[in-house]
Amino acid sequence: MADKQDDSTIFNKYQNYIDSPEKQRALYRRTLIIVVLSQIFGGAGLAAGITVGALLAQDMLGTDSFSGVPTALFTLGSAGAALLVGRLSQSYGRRFGLAAGFLAGGIGAIGVVIAAITNNIFLLFISLLIYGSGSATNLQARYAGTDLASPKQRATAISIAMVSTTFGAVAGPNLVDVMGRFAIKLGVPALSGPFILAAATYILAGLVLLILLRPDPLIVAEAIADEKRKNKKVHLDSNTNSLAFNKRGIVAAATLMVLTQLVMVAIMTMTPVHMGKHGHGLSDVGMIIGFHVGAMYLPSLLTGVLVDRIGRLYMAIASGVTLLAAGVLAAMAPGESMTLLTLALILLGLGWNFGLISGTAILVDSTNPANRAKTQGTVDVMVALSGATGGVLSGVVVANSSYATLSIAGGILSLLLIPVFIWSSSKRVKLQA
Repeated sequence: MADKQDDSTIFNKYQNYIDSPEKQRALYRRTLIIVVLSQIFGGAGLAAGITVGALLAQDMLGTDSFSGVPTALFTLGSAGAALLVGRLSQSYGRRFGLAAGFLAGGIGAIGVVIAAITNNIFLLFISLLIYGSGSATNLQARYAGTDLASPKQRATAISIAMVSTTFGAVAGPNLVDVMGRFAIKLGVPALSGPFILAAATYILAGLVLLILLRPDPLIVAEAIADEKRKNKKVHLDSNTNSLAFNKRGIVAAATLMVLTQLVMVAIMTMTPVHMGKHGHGLSDVGMIIGFHVGAMYLPSLLTGVLVDRIGRLYMAIASGVTLLAAGVLAAMAPGESMTLLTLALILLGLGWNFGLISGTAILVDSTNPANRAKTQGTVDVMVALSGATGGVLSGVVVANSSYATLSIAGGILSLLLIPVFIWSSSKRVKLQA
């Protein structure tokens, strides 16, 4: 990596970390604090913009026919950025990769503001695509806390990052009105206000990582792993059994995160439509989605502890079972029942939470520092695209059948996680890094 090659002083600092488990633990704790701070800013940037993206497009186009375009562009931009951020992180470290992703998201948000001022639709769409970089980076930042974590700390580290995102994600939408009024005072369209906030918070998140994330946890983790291999005279490419298990773990982790994302997005997307057909207003929809989002993130600390203590496999199975329960309950609940629909959406968010945290932990377990960030970026691309697929297919299924059919199908699909994890856990080989 560039940092290690260009500066022998930096190499000496890495050597100090290699020789001192205490310094490794201190750097792990410091990294978590920095990640938490960046995630709070990043969460605000993500939520503030998404809240009004469709409204801004509708206002500029004068029609609601293309109001879904912003979400599609966020997703596409997120998928592309996940791959780029992963590769940049692998080559130059987490600090550079994550900072570049957040700063790109901030630039995209600035582009949206300029597009709103100039009423330039083409610039709006391009800027929204770039803005999606912030979303991908916000998700990938959860990996940074795991680089120096022990196997028994990894899920907890992931959960801390996810909980910290919640603070920003809750604050962002609540500042929409404030930022709208601020935008009007500046003489720009009100709907561009949240993107002013997004630009500021994404850039702050990027600067926090760029300035404070030193030494880089991924580079230090790779240096430690290299030293261990040298001492043991073990080369990664000579252990075919370990590689075979690694591949199984990567497949299992990817399957878990892709399926949980697809099922969650599909049912969540059509729930407001289903509620509207049964006479529920926007306040009811907002309340249920609020409970759903809370269930996605707030249980993370407990989930992380459970994943570390009782095991990845059990929590992965719990994810499938919980999603099945959510699908069955959503299908059986009367459309007029706020209580049962709310419970179904809470279970849906909880199942997603179990799946993302356990899947992320499995992915970290199944990689080593030499290929970890690149692999994580590739898997996050699939996760982003699965969410887009779930959103598109959900409308098709409901249009040709019913919300109940969609919910049951999603629940049954989630059960595929069980045989995948039984397969992946057989012939388990202990990882070396």
